[in-house]
Amino acid sequence: MTQRITIIGGGYIGTELAKALDAVAEVTLIEQNSHFVHAPAMVRAVVDPKILDRALIPYDGLLKRGRVVRGVAKSISETEVTLASGETIAADQIVVATGSSNAVPFKPNGSGIDGLRAANAHVHEQLVDASTVAIVGAGAVGTELAGEIAHAFPDKNVHLISSETTLFPHHPHKLGHELAAKLEALGVAMKFGVRAENLQSLTDPYAGSLTLSNGSQVEADLIFPVIGSKATSTLLQTLPGAEVGRADRVKTDAWLRPSQMRNVFAAGDAAETGDAMTVVGAGRQVAWLKAALKAVIEGKKVEDLKPYAPWGPKAPFLVPLGPKIGNSFLGVFIAGNFITKKLKGEDLFLSKYNKILGRKS
Repeated sequence: MTQRITIIGGGYIGTELAKALDAVAEVTLIEQNSHFVHAPAMVRAVVDPKILDRALIPYDGLLKRGRVVRGVAKSISETEVTLASGETIAADQIVVATGSSNAVPFKPNGSGIDGLRAANAHVHEQLVDASTVAIVGAGAVGTELAGEIAHAFPDKNVHLISSETTLFPHHPHKLGHELAAKLEALGVAMKFGVRAENLQSLTDPYAGSLTLSNGSQVEADLIFPVIGSKATSTLLQTLPGAEVGRADRVKTDAWLRPSQMRNVFAAGDAAETGDAMTVVGAGRQVAWLKAALKAVIEGKKVEDLKPYAPWGPKAPFLVPLGPKIGNSFLGVFIAGNFITKKLKGEDLFLSKYNKILGRKS
């Protein structure tokens, strides 16, 4: 009997897994949006909205045998997924990959694709008119955004504000040191070890005055609050035995199971797997889930499979500062402009994901 595999969430995990299993199982992908949102490109889209045509990819060409169902999953049992509409979808194996939310305009966050396009257009217009831009949060998104703006608009004053004392303190010192030097060369003013005390919004860009914890102020025509992703894990939290970890991520066992339900798996940003919230981490989980679910289809027990092993401290980490420069940590060494450009900065993986989703780019 053909296994019915239902995947909740059409992000990196859901899309690649559905594609990989389409030929060997009865696959249903549940996704509330009409298009796949390619997150790395959404940072560049702030300065170049034309890239949206490649960064927002319809799901129409993803599956040949399976189906993509537009909807929101509200509950899960061991045999089915119930949608907000009341529709039920039978399942033998269920994968929950509901992702995370982030600041506007990097993810839809309930506004849909039309809302995301409108938010992008509005923020881009604000950016074009701004003389001074402040970015609060120097994680991957904030740092890349600073580089993109400085590259595309070298005449603007860009401030990057972080409560950390250096860039990427949990990675080798050389990575953050070299990226900071390149941002400085681009004219970005970096303020480390200080907090913004009066953010008016944690999600939406706005104009105003920032009071920093050291007593200084930054007047900006546009302030981006980019203080990190938050897991979209409400569905997972309803499962029996689910335990919430850091950043609202739900903990998983050695086989990426988040609850007492033995046929339900969780991965990506919503799951605390030992990996960071990155496309690289998602890729490793996809590879394990592909192999594990194919083994289950062949009749093997999950517990007899090799447990999932997260990347750990050697996980690759790619940080372009625009299309030409940047640095990357590749496990054993720090790569510079050329490799970062070729691996990510130049194309941002757009060709790869347009191909996966069956659209020529």
